[in-house]
Amino acid sequence: MSFDHLRATYFEESAELLDSAYAALAELAEGRADAETVHALFRAIHSIKGGGGAFGFERLVRLAHAMETLLDLLRDGALAMDAGRHALLLRGADALADLLAAEKAGTGAPPGGEDALMQALHAAAETAATAPPAAAAGWRLRFTPRPALFRNANEPLLLVRALRRLGPVQVTADLSRLPPLERLEPEDAHLGWVFELQADVPRAQVEEVFEFVADDCMLAIEPLAGETPGAPAAEPVLGSEAASATIAPPAIADAAGPTTGAPQSVRVDVAKIDRLVNLVGELVINQAMLLQLGGTLPPALCPGLIAGLETLSQHLRELQEGVMAIRTQPVKSVFARMPRLVRDLSAQLGKEVRLVVTGEATEIDKTVVEQLADPLTHLLRNALDHGIEAPEQRVAAGKPRQGTVHLSAEQRGGRILIELTDDGRGIDRARVLARARERGLVAAEAELTDSEVDELIFQPGFSTAAAISDISGRGVGMDVVRRSIQALGGRITVDSRLGSGSRFVLSLPLTLAVLDGLVVAVGREAYIVPIAAIAESLRPRREDIHAVVGRGEVLAIRGAYVPLLPLHRHFAVPDAQPDPARGIVVIVETDHAGRMGLLVDDLVGQQQVVVKSLEANYGPIDGIGGATILGDGRVALILDIAGLGPAATTRPMPTAPHRAAPLQPALQ
Repeated sequence: MSFDHLRATYFEESAELLDSAYAALAELAEGRADAETVHALFRAIHSIKGGGGAFGFERLVRLAHAMETLLDLLRDGALAMDAGRHALLLRGADALADLLAAEKAGTGAPPGGEDALMQALHAAAETAATAPPAAAAGWRLRFTPRPALFRNANEPLLLVRALRRLGPVQVTADLSRLPPLERLEPEDAHLGWVFELQADVPRAQVEEVFEFVADDCMLAIEPLAGETPGAPAAEPVLGSEAASATIAPPAIADAAGPTTGAPQSVRVDVAKIDRLVNLVGELVINQAMLLQLGGTLPPALCPGLIAGLETLSQHLRELQEGVMAIRTQPVKSVFARMPRLVRDLSAQLGKEVRLVVTGEATEIDKTVVEQLADPLTHLLRNALDHGIEAPEQRVAAGKPRQGTVHLSAEQRGGRILIELTDDGRGIDRARVLARARERGLVAAEAELTDSEVDELIFQPGFSTAAAISDISGRGVGMDVVRRSIQALGGRITVDSRLGSGSRFVLSLPLTLAVLDGLVVAVGREAYIVPIAAIAESLRPRREDIHAVVGRGEVLAIRGAYVPLLPLHRHFAVPDAQPDPARGIVVIVETDHAGRMGLLVDDLVGQQQVVVKSLEANYGPIDGIGGATILGDGRVALILDIAGLGPAATTRPMPTAPHRAAPLQPALQ
């Protein structure tokens, strides 16, 4: 393995460790932390320091060591966590992130940037009592390996030797987990050990001995002096499972059965996963072709072939789901960057802002996650600069001095919804409309709805800022956000109330590679409607179809009107069925425009399709989210329901008269 590869791996792992450190700091700030939270924070910083030392990053190592010293005092109870120490640790994590970024880029951070922080960390640590606990003569360690310890290239004898370098060690073997000879697995670790270290050394120094076996053992550490007979064992500081309250380690499970342990992982190059995704995509296309060819054969002629194709289809779907799961990762990797942005901007703007993050464990395609950082940064900057008011203005308006920004993620149907909500001033629609008319974006006599006015903020070059700053007001930002989200096959909507705040909703696909779609026929063309967007489909009755002057046709359905969009007219497809009563209406849900009816000729069937980008090979097309290859070799366009929305009316419809006669569903 080359040095460059090792270096790249270190930076990847350090980014993950920083994410976990920020998560632990967030738990500490919100009062959701326990003793293990501080331990996890310490281990993250220690691991970053260890790798940095191997690569000669001396400034990073010194800073991490100063943070370790303070954290060691906090977790041992010599100091209590308070707002000042929490802020110091946050600044330390930010500084580590800056140093890592500079080393990764090869530019080096400006000299002396962390000096003041180092002094503050040392001063905070010096406030603790320097005397060690009363008569602490050493440590007792109960070391219980997991069965896979040896298979992961770990050797307990090396741990004993490392302990003996700290001082005299008495070793006692624990045979309680040793199974009968006929059930003994020679590659599993069955023994445990109790080490008594007769040396007055810091606890952190003892833990360092075991840091490389943290995921392969349970380790409990307690002082030798001052112990009470019969007292429960100390909590484990390494290992991810909960410890028993008794001193004896838990009995091992039947050696013939499955063993449990910490989840194992392997780091794989993204290019290899992308190659695997592409191969699965080609298999999906070939499977669709085989199914279509098999459908042309009489079932009695080759029943085994038909059954085999159906089994192949099931296995291929499981394979596709498994491969796509490999590509997913939590949005936490992006959300973890936002607290620092909020802190820095709040200080720069003189505002008090609290960021609340929920749903950070929601998983989404890695490609989507990587491209979320810039749009979310733009939205947060906009919320803090334009949305959240100054503390004095908030108090005058009867609001708390501290503003709140809520960033959340959740999976809904086949999409991921990311919401950014603030309790600021909201959108001043009168001012937005006036600026839009001033710039010629809206005719002077035009009447716009509230939602149409809100959409103006996404126009290129639009801004209501009175002065240009380095935060906002340059006329770039919101249009960039929309283009970035649309490039991912997503959409963004905004909802705002003057004086109460704004809510931005990003709707994104779970994956960009494969989707379940309904194949519909329009003339001689075929289109794909994403299944996740479909509410129902039906063959309408002629008396339920009404023409609205200047608005096209609408369908009366269950007491409401749904605007109709004839796809043959929208895409200029010849030889299509123009009569809605003789076609089929596919009713789809949109995030912003509500329900809409797509008029098609016929339903061909449901199919899993491989998404091929049009933007990369052709260019963006309104209402089209990509293309795919059908089983007969034809190219079919995949509809972007959000892009089709503006083609149909979005204004409120009057209530339709309720009709008791049942609808004639074509597909539910």
